Amino acid sequence: MADNLSDALKKLKLASADSTTDSVESCLDCLLKALAHNNADASEKIQEMGVLPLLPTLLAPQSSCTPKVANIIAEVAKNEFMRSPCVEAGLIPPLVQLLHSKDHEVLLQTGRALGNICYDSHSLQAQLINMGVIPTLVKLLGLHSDNTALTEMCLIAFGNLAELESSKEQFASTNIAEELVRLFQRQAEHEKKEMIFEVLAPLAENDVIKLQLVEAGLVECLLDVVVHTVDGVREEDVAQLKTASDLMVLLLLGDESMQKLFEGGKGSVFQRVLSWVPSHNHQLQLAGALAIANFARNDGNCIHMVESGIVQKLLELLDRHVDEGNVTVQHAALSALRNLAIPVVNKAKMLSAGVSDTVLKFLPSEMPPVQFKLLGTLRMLIDTQADAADQLGTNGKLVERLVEWCEAKDHAGVMGESNRLLSALIRHSKSKDVVKTVIQGAGVKHLVVMATSEHMIMQNEALVALGLIAGLDLVGAEKDFVGAGLVQVLHKLLSDEMSAPEVKYNSMVIICAVMGSEPLHKEVQGLAFIDVVSKLRSHENKTVSHQASLTEQRLTAQS
Repeated sequence: MADNLSDALKKLKLASADSTTDSVESCLDCLLKALAHNNADASEKIQEMGVLPLLPTLLAPQSSCTPKVANIIAEVAKNEFMRSPCVEAGLIPPLVQLLHSKDHEVLLQTGRALGNICYDSHSLQAQLINMGVIPTLVKLLGLHSDNTALTEMCLIAFGNLAELESSKEQFASTNIAEELVRLFQRQAEHEKKEMIFEVLAPLAENDVIKLQLVEAGLVECLLDVVVHTVDGVREEDVAQLKTASDLMVLLLLGDESMQKLFEGGKGSVFQRVLSWVPSHNHQLQLAGALAIANFARNDGNCIHMVESGIVQKLLELLDRHVDEGNVTVQHAALSALRNLAIPVVNKAKMLSAGVSDTVLKFLPSEMPPVQFKLLGTLRMLIDTQADAADQLGTNGKLVERLVEWCEAKDHAGVMGESNRLLSALIRHSKSKDVVKTVIQGAGVKHLVVMATSEHMIMQNEALVALGLIAGLDLVGAEKDFVGAGLVQVLHKLLSDEMSAPEVKYNSMVIICAVMGSEPLHKEVQGLAFIDVVSKLRSHENKTVSHQASLTEQRLTAQS
C-alpha cells in the first residue's frame, strides 16, 4: 500500500503539472483508498511529499476532480497535525469559493473539508466569518433544504460558528431565523430537531435574532413540542421538553421579544406559558416561573400580572415545593415574586395575598440561591410598607436567621442581602419594637460593619438604620455600639474625602444622637471630632454644611 501511495503521490505531482485529468483522477482514487486504510500514516506521507500546495489548483470549480480533492482534504484534516499545513498550503480561499457551486457532492465535501480544517479553532472560524461564509451557508440551506446531507452539513457549520460572538451580527443580517423555523416545522425525528435546537440556542442569545425568531414563528413550534412531550416518558421526550421550554425562557430575555409576546397580557403565548405554572411537570413549572420573572421586567407588565391573579399561582407552586423541595423551582418562583413586588402599587396587594407568609416557609433553606431570592423578595415587599416592616421586624425567628446569614462569608450575595433587609426592617418601620428585636438578636454590630461597605447605597442604608436605633433605643444599643466601634467608623467616614455627601450627613446625625450616652460621648471627645466637623462647614453641599454647623454646636456645648 505504502509503495502504491508513494507512486501515486509522485504521479500526482507530475500529472497536476500537465493537468491530464484521467491520470490525476486515478492518483486521487489511490490517495482516498490509502486514507481509508490508515488515515494518519497516509496523511503524514501526503505532507512529507509536499502534495498539499498542489491541491488549490486542483480545486477548480469546473473540474471533475474537485469533489475528490475536497474529500481528500476533509479526510486529511481529521488529523490535528494536518490542520496547520492545510492552512499554510492556502486551501481555505479556494474551498470558500466552492461554496458557490451548484454541485451537491462538491458542496458536501467542501463543507466537510472546511469544517475539519477549522475544527476547534476560533481564529480560523473567525477567518471564515470574515470571508463571508455565513450568508453563503444560509442561502445554501434555503436552496437545498430537501437534501438531508447538505442540511446537516449547514447545521453543523452553524453550530460551530454560532459559538463566536462575531458571528451573531452576520447571522442577524440574514434570514437564518425563517430558514431554521421552516426546517424545524418539517422535522419529525428527534435527532434532527435536536440538531436545530443546538443552533437555535447560541443564536437566541442575541437580542436581534431573538426578535427575528419570534417573528418567524418559533414560539408556536416550541409550544407544540411542549404539548407533545409533556406526558412523555421516553428519554428523548424529556430532553425535548427541557430544550423547548429553556429556549422559550431565553427568547423572553430580550426586551422587544418579551414585550411582543406579552401583548398587553392578552397574548395567547403569555396565557399558555402561565398554564405551565400549575403543571405536574417540574421542568414546566420551572420554565413557567422563569417566564413570569422575565415578563415582570417593567412596571406595566408587573401591575397587569398582579391584577390578573398570578401571585396566587406562584404561591400555590411554592407551597408544593416546601416539602418536595425542588431548589430550581423555588428559586424561579421567588425570582418572579421579587420582580412583581417592585411597583409600589403591587406591594400591599401582594402582602394581603399572603406572600410574606409563604416566603417565610423557606427560612430553613440551606441553599444560598434560595436564601438570596427570599431576602430580595421580602426587602422589595416591605419597601415603604410600615406595617409589614413592623410585623416582620418583630419576628424573632426571621431576625435571628438574618443575623446568621450576615456572617455567611462564603456567600457575599446572601450576606449583603441579609444586611440590607435588616436595615430595611428598621428604616421602613421606624419602630422601637423592631429596634429592640434587632438589638436582642445581636444585629447591631452587622449594621456597623455594613456602614463600611464599598457600596455607597449600602453604607447609607446602614447609617439611616443606625441613626434610628440611636434615636429610638440608645440605652439598649449602647453596649453594642461601643463593642462594634461605631464612633471610630463614623470618624473614618467623616475624614474620608471620598465619602458621599449623604454618608457624611447621616454620620453627623448619628454623632449628635449618641452624645446622650456617657461611654459613647467619651469616645467622641477622645477622637477630636470637632476638627473633622468644622472642616465640613464649608462643604459644597448645603445640607452637609448646615448639619456640620449643628453638629459643631452640639460638640462645643457638650465638650
